[in-house]
Amino acid sequence: MTYSPVVEPVEPQAFAVTDLSAAAEFKTEDFDAYVMNTYGRFPIAIAKGQGSTLWDTQGKSYLDFVAGIATCTLGHAHPALINAVSEQIQKLHHVSNLYYIPEQGELAKWIVDHSCADRVFFCNSGAEANEAAIKLVRKYAHTVLDFLEQPVILTAKASFHGRTLATITATGQPKYQQYFDPLMPGFDYVPYNDICALENKVADLDEGNSRVAAIFLEPLQGEGGVRPGDLDYFKRVRDICDQNDILLVFDEVQVGVGRTGKLWGYEHLGVEPDIFTSAKGLAGGIPIGAMMCKKFCDVFEPGNHASTFGGNPFACAAGLAVLKTIEGDRLLDNVQARGEQLRSGLAEIKYQYPTLFTEVRGWGLINGLEISAESSLTSIEIVKAAMEQGLLLAPAGPKVLRFVPPLVVTEAEIAQAVAILHKVIATLI
Repeated sequence: MTYSPVVEPVEPQAFAVTDLSAAAEFKTEDFDAYVMNTYGRFPIAIAKGQGSTLWDTQGKSYLDFVAGIATCTLGHAHPALINAVSEQIQKLHHVSNLYYIPEQGELAKWIVDHSCADRVFFCNSGAEANEAAIKLVRKYAHTVLDFLEQPVILTAKASFHGRTLATITATGQPKYQQYFDPLMPGFDYVPYNDICALENKVADLDEGNSRVAAIFLEPLQGEGGVRPGDLDYFKRVRDICDQNDILLVFDEVQVGVGRTGKLWGYEHLGVEPDIFTSAKGLAGGIPIGAMMCKKFCDVFEPGNHASTFGGNPFACAAGLAVLKTIEGDRLLDNVQARGEQLRSGLAEIKYQYPTLFTEVRGWGLINGLEISAESSLTSIEIVKAAMEQGLLLAPAGPKVLRFVPPLVVTEAEIAQAVAILHKVIATLI
């Protein structure tokens, strides 16, 4: 399959260092003096972007295979996004959800028309979208299912659902929960893609003082190592939910909005969730989050939940521009073709270094290259070495390299990234 996106990236030499002279005055020590130390930042500062290319404050160019961590759907400075937000900011950027917002209604309709959802709630981030889903599950359990006992939400080990107190509790990784006790009650965990463990957990909880209200899963685990869901597993999960009045909730914050080669991750699994969430790629880097649900579990009423900035005209105009561009420019075709190309290139690297790499996995343009447990190399070491060579990658745990370029990435850029990685590996072993 061959496909080229409508907007080709500008070559790195298109921007001279002099174009970044003001940014070149930036000093990391000044940043660190005022910004809280919540990130282990790499020692570069990004000043400009175009397509799949970024430039730092010194004028060095980088091929961006991080895309704001699967967020810059259309890459950087895409004309459709520029035009949409420029027009909207001159007209109306924010009012309040006390009033009807036409752009919000239009975005919600587009999502409903292109998904299994019937209703949409807008917020500002993936964590907020997941919080909204958690609250909706609990209200549904208490009001529709008439739970007198504690409703439990089952999530997967190695999952990631956000950084708020409820979403780190939902996250099945203790490293994110350390020092934040007491955690929120009402969550339990099972291994991902293990149907026997899930069936046993549901049975055990139903025999106690709690009942399972929802099973909350990622169609593909991103932070947990780029691990796709198993088709048979998810079909059985759907059956379990149907048979036991359990809501099925999907976290599509990282995999939704075309990232996998389909508009939504659940489309790979042959099942529909009752509730699902989106954020990262939805507005191409403009902050937005969304929680979608089917009509039967839409139990929120005025006063149950809200978001001051959620669904404002500016963010919704950006979201509409992204979604209409994905559809109008046939970007899903590009995601599928470039994903196949990337996985083929990574498989060649794995074949060349069989003792260093163990697996290539992923969907569309979210892919992982797993490093052997026996190797002393870590993902962060390779990420740093690739950065030196002009390729930006992100780790997905200590032993997995993550590749999440913009959906407009070209065939030449995929080939360039694979060539850089070949060079990097050769220098590290």
